[in-house]
Amino acid sequence: MQGVKVLAGVVGAAALLGLGIILGHFAIPKGADSPAPSISASQDLDLGILETIMEQLDASRIRENLRELSREPHLSSTPRDEELVQLLLQRWRDAESGLDSAETFEYEVLLSLPSQEQPNSVTVVDPTGNILFSCRRSEENVTGEQEGPDVVPPYAAYAPPGTPQGLLVYANQGSEEDFEELQNRGIGLEGTIALTRYGGVGRGAKAVNAAKHGVAGVLVYTDPSDINDGQSSPSQTFPYSWGLPPSGVERGSYLEYFGDPLTPYLPANPSSFRLDPDNASGFPPIPAQPIGFEDAKVLLCQVNVSVHNRLELRNSSNVLGIIRGAVEPDRYVLYGNHRDSWVHGAVDPSSGTAVLLEVTRALGTLLKKGTWRPRRSVIFGSWGAEEFGLIGSTEFTEEFFSKLQERTVAYINVDISVFANVSLRAQGTPPIQSVVFTAAKQIPAPGRSSLSIYDNWIQYSNRSSPVYGLVPSLGTLGAGSDYAPFIHFLGISSMDLAYTYDRSKTSARIYPTYHTAFDTFGYVDNFVDPGFSSHQAVSRVVGNVLLRLSDSLFLPLNVSDYSETLRSFLQAAQQDLGALLEQHSISLGPLVAAVDKFEGAAAALDERISELQKGTPDPLQVRMLNDQLMLLERSFLNSRAFPEERYYSHVLWAPRTGSVATFPGLANACSAAMNTAPGSAAWAEVQRQLSIVVAAVEAAAATLRPVADL
Repeated sequence: MQGVKVLAGVVGAAALLGLGIILGHFAIPKGADSPAPSISASQDLDLGILETIMEQLDASRIRENLRELSREPHLSSTPRDEELVQLLLQRWRDAESGLDSAETFEYEVLLSLPSQEQPNSVTVVDPTGNILFSCRRSEENVTGEQEGPDVVPPYAAYAPPGTPQGLLVYANQGSEEDFEELQNRGIGLEGTIALTRYGGVGRGAKAVNAAKHGVAGVLVYTDPSDINDGQSSPSQTFPYSWGLPPSGVERGSYLEYFGDPLTPYLPANPSSFRLDPDNASGFPPIPAQPIGFEDAKVLLCQVNVSVHNRLELRNSSNVLGIIRGAVEPDRYVLYGNHRDSWVHGAVDPSSGTAVLLEVTRALGTLLKKGTWRPRRSVIFGSWGAEEFGLIGSTEFTEEFFSKLQERTVAYINVDISVFANVSLRAQGTPPIQSVVFTAAKQIPAPGRSSLSIYDNWIQYSNRSSPVYGLVPSLGTLGAGSDYAPFIHFLGISSMDLAYTYDRSKTSARIYPTYHTAFDTFGYVDNFVDPGFSSHQAVSRVVGNVLLRLSDSLFLPLNVSDYSETLRSFLQAAQQDLGALLEQHSISLGPLVAAVDKFEGAAAALDERISELQKGTPDPLQVRMLNDQLMLLERSFLNSRAFPEERYYSHVLWAPRTGSVATFPGLANACSAAMNTAPGSAAWAEVQRQLSIVVAAVEAAAATLRPVADL
């Protein structure tokens, strides 16, 4: 049985053709539902269409989208989550503003849920077991939205059940160094309960680190100094400001890996092989429970933690909306956002979904009128079960691995569209920098009509580029949202876009009500983005970038921007590791030569593009060159580079544990080998990682050289 659920209500021809984009059947129909504009093989970006779409993206519509999306809690696989699936299908199948087709793809995935019969609890007990204090089991109902059967109580998803009891030990952020510091001070950790605060290391890492030192259970709280700039009284927090109330608790997944835990590298279809949950890896080794900072400050004595989470197979759906390309239907531009939330999820993720719906409405309206059809196909994704570990997007990449790798131009992610209303924040791989900059330069900054989004952005976050001078800072992509499987697993150029806050005015690591029951429509409407002008700004940046990627004759991916990254990584390796490597007879010479080759190949490709743009290039020439641009990111993949890291195969963007800002595999290997003897296995791993990087950079250079060259 296939994991595809085809629902009624789509006009037959459009449905089959839309699904065909996914399945690989790309014939353009003669009997489409709406007339198609005249198309030529040289179709390029239409600036008039671009401007029309920018004008149509409406802040009030985004606001109403968000009101509906966040009206009720919508934890993955719940009835409200399914209602939102139907809402998306209805919008994307609308006769006047819909897409060519919209389908659901359903997966059976392992989720972790708290027990309704046995609520998780944290209590302080005396030596005889008498309860002296009990932490809250739910947040304070300050707006009437924090209670109800659909408000999931605070819990640590995938934490194992158990009832550990022991003395409380404060362990700061729960890093390996924090626990080592406690041991060095003579503090016994065996059988204790560790109280940790969010930040520093991932949620699951806190439990992993604690277990290594014999800790029996972990509590995690959000410190007001990390989220509220120290503000902690009820009168200083929501609903009176954007600060997190004292009872607020950050929910979250404590799973080490992303994707369905039981079907790594396979789509979670009914026919797929599943691991035994008892033998599956990546789960926290000891019970964990999040609490509010009002409870964290009164925990003193013996603490009893009762966790009754259960693992359960649930069906979770992705919703895919498709606009078929007119000239290159087998080239995909993907734009995605997850749908599920921990509670109401107004900011995370509904601010992103509200923007997604408005962008698709504007594009769908022109599509149905017959005035526009993109050059390349555009696929919109509403991912399910992201909060449990990027599950929906990962299952999608597993199921369509080959087709997506062969045909995807780029992936745009807009999870939280607005953290705050000050400045654009963009993360991505180097080739997408130029298209984001171009879009940002053409759109007015909200509330600052004399400045573009680009000019406003550069005032708040910038860096000095040896090529361009002062430019906005483009962040790198970790694994915080659904872009992770696209970049790390598939090697697709990816980006994540949002509006954010002024870092000089707050120390908040994220918006204060993150993953709590206080993340509501009223919170966004009153404090995050009154007027929704920042939501509108993000929709315009996304729409602009999307059209440039889907409609430009030459893909707006600047491969030369990778030269700057490679050169900076190389210089860091030379300055901080060069002498050490020489002591062990390891030469950076081959890496220097490889980076030189890449820079030369990238510069030559830029020249070829410039020459072709001056004339009327043959469509096949354009196609071959665009494929070089598209496939560059894939050349940095090596599935054997990080065998201990599931899904990570991009040699430039894997997790880096070493302190040197260079190629992650090399940095990590050098860090591990630092205090080992010459000729050890650790130093052999350093040599292996260096060879992997050299091979990847040389492969990237070869990808950019003329296609007739080997």
